[in-house]
Amino acid sequence: MSNQSQSRDPNLHAQETRTLPEPGVPAIPFVNWVGLRTLYIKEVRRFFKVQLQTVWAPALTTLLFLVIFTVALGRGDREILGVPFNAFLAPGLIVMGMMQNGFANSSFSLLVGKIQGTIVDYLMPPLSTLEMLVALVGGAVTRALCVGVAVWAAMWLWGIDVSPEHFWAIAFFGLMGSIMLALFGVLTSMWAEKFDHAAAVTNFVVQPLALLSGTFYTIERLDPIFQTISAFNPFFYVISGFRYGFIGATDSNLLTGVAVLTLLNITLCALCYTLLVRGWKVKS
Repeated sequence: MSNQSQSRDPNLHAQETRTLPEPGVPAIPFVNWVGLRTLYIKEVRRFFKVQLQTVWAPALTTLLFLVIFTVALGRGDREILGVPFNAFLAPGLIVMGMMQNGFANSSFSLLVGKIQGTIVDYLMPPLSTLEMLVALVGGAVTRALCVGVAVWAAMWLWGIDVSPEHFWAIAFFGLMGSIMLALFGVLTSMWAEKFDHAAAVTNFVVQPLALLSGTFYTIERLDPIFQTISAFNPFFYVISGFRYGFIGATDSNLLTGVAVLTLLNITLCALCYTLLVRGWKVKS
């Protein structure tokens, strides 16, 4: 065999070397849309595979809240903020269900990976920290919207007046509330080391804030000190603003709610991003 066949052409080798990216230069310089979409679809398919538990069961639970409180407190054509009690109660229950399920979805993602040893499925793919965060939050918000639509449709079929009056308020406060709890769920998923930790956050933080947020009452009926406490509850602004989108009345300042939720979501997003970049309790 000739020496020419045994040796490689140096020019060809130089051309092959030039086709490879320089060390440290990202092969995907901008947004990895394929990877982002893949992780988002994975998150959506995960809760859709058990949609009876993740979508329809929360919808049924929310309807039971509506029936119980309507029967217990809504007799005698009772009105709050100028509308029947069930019309006042329905929007708050819808967005409360959305927020709780957004939290449940995102608080499960990284936690189950750490427990089952599959966290590398999130860390090894060529995804930036921001792309992974957007996909996780996007999957949680999708579940929240599915629950919200299911509850709204069930209430409409039940005969409750849930006709929208201000679409912008429904869209803004519903989306901001879902994003807020999705980001909080990501933080919980990073911090928790077992399912009991995530359940503790749900039972001692999320549930109390949701139930004491004005879903079942107006803060105008509370003592001044409790009205002040409610003003520091971000759930209150979500529920009050979302309710305004349906009944056109509110017991809070909408501009204050917009400012508080926007600032809070920016802060939570920055915190999640910083901790994910550092690999806090995820890469260790």
